[in-house]
Amino acid sequence: MTRDIARLRMNTLKVIAPTKSPGKGRLKGLGIVVSIAIAAIAIFALTHTLKTIDTNEVFEVIRHTNISLVALAAALVVTSYASLTFYDLLALRTIGRTEISYRTAALASFTSYPIAHGIGAVSLISPVIRYRVYSYHGLGAFEVANICFLTGLTFWLGNLTALGIGLFFAPDAISLVDFLPPKVNQWIAMALLLGVVGFLSWCWFPRNIGTRRWPVRLPSGPLVLLQIVIGIFDLGAAALAMYVLIPAGPNIGIFPIMAVFIAATLLGFASHTPAGIGVFDATFLIGLGKDDKEPLVAALLMFRLMYHFLPFIFALCVFGVVEGWRSLRRKESGQAK
Repeated sequence: MTRDIARLRMNTLKVIAPTKSPGKGRLKGLGIVVSIAIAAIAIFALTHTLKTIDTNEVFEVIRHTNISLVALAAALVVTSYASLTFYDLLALRTIGRTEISYRTAALASFTSYPIAHGIGAVSLISPVIRYRVYSYHGLGAFEVANICFLTGLTFWLGNLTALGIGLFFAPDAISLVDFLPPKVNQWIAMALLLGVVGFLSWCWFPRNIGTRRWPVRLPSGPLVLLQIVIGIFDLGAAALAMYVLIPAGPNIGIFPIMAVFIAATLLGFASHTPAGIGVFDATFLIGLGKDDKEPLVAALLMFRLMYHFLPFIFALCVFGVVEGWRSLRRKESGQAK
């Protein structure tokens, strides 16, 4: 595995070497500063919020949560992760690797997302895990890099579209996070949706970006539309899982939940903290802006267990079993020779 990681890093360096520039180095440094700033502000806000929380009441809410609602939330989490598998499948079809089965795409998707997000270094861990899965089927480092780019594109298109919808119908919810007037948030929502429509129109016919030596194939318009639908479905299922776990008392609508949930997801992603810890939670609690936060904390704990912790552990086990089985196959093949 160490040799494969080193090979992937060397190939990745070869891919990015022609486009390196001092400006990109400064942007990377700025990105690190922004990530640290987001994490620091969110953790400070979360610490301040949790000071007034009655932990006994939180666990009382968890104990009295209807088991049928927990089961429904778990089913929605499974649905969300199942839709993630189509991210990789669409990327494989876009780069022309139609011989790779759905089972392989599902394995790469399910292991890379929970493990990478659980550890926090998504841009580093996710490509390495995908390379371990796909290299066994003959894909090279550049093809894996293409897949990572295209799955990221699906993620962002779905997020931005869903965020635009949520912002437009629930601008007040995000006002507590970005401190902007609701009307301004609605204008931002319209700009986001118009941007997605513009991108959809621009790539309606297949095209390449990048350099002549390292071309990156973009999906055609119909595939982009399918990416958006899958992204919204994935996020919608996850947001609904959170929604059903919140007790009836706070009386929070689905659109505020969706808007705050996606904003929390994006900020957690930008912070690069493991599973967006601290950032996701602070954004969620502040964005919904209720005085009685114990039910929200209870829902947050149950959601994190179902959506982050259990998939992370299960993905680690699956990846470990697959790696062990492949290592055993290689040893048996070597002995046979």
